[in-house]
Amino acid sequence: MDKRKLVMVGNGMAGVRTIEELLKIAPDLYEITVFGAEPHPNYNRILLSPVLAGEQTLDEIVLNPLAWYDEHGITLHLGRKVVDVDRRRRIVIAEDGTTAAYDRLLLATGSTPFILPVPGKDLEGVMAYRDIEDTHAMIEAARKYRHAVVIGGGLLGLEAANGLLRRGMQVTVVHLHAWLMERQLDETAAKLLQQSLEARGLEFRMGTQTAALIGDRDGGLAGRVKAVRFQDGSEVPADLVVMAAGIRPNTELAEKIGLHCQRGVVVTDTMQTVTDPRIYAVGECAAHRGIAYGLVAPLFEQGKVCATHLAEFGIGRCTGSQVSTKLKVTGIDLFSAGDFMGSADTEEIVMSDPAGGVYKKLVLKDDRLVGACLYGDTVDGAWYFKLLREGRKVADIRDRLMFGESHIGDAGHEGHNRAAAMADSDEVCGCNGMTKGTICKAIKEKGLFTLEDVRRHTKASASCGSCSGLVEQLLMFTAGGDYSATPTKKAMCGCTDRSHDEVRRAIREHRLLTIADVYRFLEWRTPDGCASCRPAVNYYLISTWPKEAQDDPQSRFIDERSHANIQKDGSYSVVPRMWGGETTADELRRIADVVEKYRIPTVKVTGGQRIDLLGVKKEDLVHVWRDLGMPSGHAYAKALRTVKTCVGSEWCRFGTQDSTQMGKDLERALWRMYAPHKVKLAVSGCPRNCAEAGIKDVGVIGVDSGWEIHVGGNGGIKTEVAQFFCKVRTPAEVLEYCGAFLQLYREKGWYLERTVHFIARVGLDYVKRRVLEDHEGRKALWERLQFALDGEPDPWSEFDKARVDTRQFDPLTV
Repeated sequence: MDKRKLVMVGNGMAGVRTIEELLKIAPDLYEITVFGAEPHPNYNRILLSPVLAGEQTLDEIVLNPLAWYDEHGITLHLGRKVVDVDRRRRIVIAEDGTTAAYDRLLLATGSTPFILPVPGKDLEGVMAYRDIEDTHAMIEAARKYRHAVVIGGGLLGLEAANGLLRRGMQVTVVHLHAWLMERQLDETAAKLLQQSLEARGLEFRMGTQTAALIGDRDGGLAGRVKAVRFQDGSEVPADLVVMAAGIRPNTELAEKIGLHCQRGVVVTDTMQTVTDPRIYAVGECAAHRGIAYGLVAPLFEQGKVCATHLAEFGIGRCTGSQVSTKLKVTGIDLFSAGDFMGSADTEEIVMSDPAGGVYKKLVLKDDRLVGACLYGDTVDGAWYFKLLREGRKVADIRDRLMFGESHIGDAGHEGHNRAAAMADSDEVCGCNGMTKGTICKAIKEKGLFTLEDVRRHTKASASCGSCSGLVEQLLMFTAGGDYSATPTKKAMCGCTDRSHDEVRRAIREHRLLTIADVYRFLEWRTPDGCASCRPAVNYYLISTWPKEAQDDPQSRFIDERSHANIQKDGSYSVVPRMWGGETTADELRRIADVVEKYRIPTVKVTGGQRIDLLGVKKEDLVHVWRDLGMPSGHAYAKALRTVKTCVGSEWCRFGTQDSTQMGKDLERALWRMYAPHKVKLAVSGCPRNCAEAGIKDVGVIGVDSGWEIHVGGNGGIKTEVAQFFCKVRTPAEVLEYCGAFLQLYREKGWYLERTVHFIARVGLDYVKRRVLEDHEGRKALWERLQFALDGEPDPWSEFDKARVDTRQFDPLTV
């Protein structure tokens, strides 16, 4: 029998969860097609805030990689917005003309941000915060600008403000109401939250209404935003304005095709639209019983019911959802649920310890818990939420209710941890509907012993993460001594269970020389790997077996394939190599000639003392490299970027050592070196440290008696001061010790792991044993590095040897 056709419009969390549930109960019923307007596979939108804050990456928040769609035979159209549906012929139409026929259509179009209708809302630098593109735009703005204003002191606004603060911006939060998160917190908890955020460096304008956004051109009516003006006439500077004033269900497509919409696409208890029973809607776009939910747990409930009905089991119904709130700002614990504000017919139990940063309010009505607001101590939030949903009477435990589940003593569990006290039917993960029994069964049957294992197999704690602590308790309770709070290994990606160390060891011990060899030998789940593992495996091969393993240019990121930095407008930047930051009149003349000849719009001096040519057309790249006649700066690569220097003893009256010559020697010795991540060096001629050697991967500082070497610094999002490594007397020793450290990092570091994180993982004592205490080992590391770099081609001048496919730079012709 031919499969029926299911088409889903939208590729977000609610919609894909519906597909996941459907595949569990009816895997062969439908031929599934998914249209996603974004160019990414399904990712965890809840975790955009940690990405903005620099705590996670996009790859880490992807829920269903491209391989998952292939594995389940799902046709996926990414970057294609659906603009129409022919309901009579049952055909979905995308803006690029792509069509798909359906027997059942699922709308999961999500929501759109509310943009305040104030003058200046269309200025450059004014944006919303809803998806990964917004997140990347905010990260890019934080690199260039200083002042940010977030309009909206709700959940999303505070997470955006915290992320921008972590990125180094000065952030002001503007909120119309008297206290923050007025829908999720009472005034007392909100004031504690504000105090905590102010201590971090955030500034607030409470009870303030925005009147206009002011630009930097044409009398403030055009250009980039430069200030926010309020109703009282006051202003604050703003290079970036983030609107976080609410969301609206995205009903644009539904309204166009004639579906009934009121606060969302109106659906029945089976998630069918009231207009057309062949069309379903789930997620933030759907209005169920007059409510459009914006939190993940009720949306996942909708997905389960919708899947049941699509599978024709006909047993599921949505009857409405209780919701709870958890703030995702690192170090701040906050939880609320139900009617926490109270009323004339309710009573409150309150515990307040402002000095300790703890506040709890429980609201009771008719001997039942109807609301809870917790700040600072949220460990019992899930238990209070369970009591609230069950509606059980609490008169028998009222005197101990405030102190949490572990003090209740039911079934003889007083004093035990929450995991032991819970029944198997108790829900642990509200987002994913995982009970204690389901999680414990998975732990036992599948031999799980880390939090990541549980997340991968059950999805418990994989959404908002607020139940992570409870899941860890379940691991300790169930796995006992086998439990590991810190995973003993982390899989490279979803294509394999192998860790980075296991892959490196297999390549070394079994002399694997190609990516195909690695995938075949280690039984990769996906024959061709993915965008995460291919670059990593390629690097491990060429760093383990230099001159033998074959470098695969197609397994490198686009910048490394193009040998230049791609910019946001599709053009490229080129940074020629200047040894130690020193240049000549001839080099400068060549650079000037190239800029004029190829009409390069911007010439910029970088923080690493190099000249950056920005806006180079892709088809001009080969000619630019040829005409420059200078070595590649590798500013595009996971490689040595620059060696920054001060003028040192040659010119400076304070200089104690010739830092410029030392920097040139280091750069000439290391410039062809690829590494797990970018590597930056600096050499200062005296302890005044003008070259900022103290925040580099390797920093060398001249002192009267020689040179100090520091390692593991990072001047990025989170500045890390380099750690003192050793002191040596001669320039030759500087080369050997720095080179040995970098070779150790090349051999033992994980791909995309900076030196600071490598040292944190293996320990500085380990690095010292390998480089400082083992004389022969240090010599061997330095010799292996020299062997690897000897003859390594310059991709800008040795195209054939470097296997640069210059056809990629040819313009397309029609």
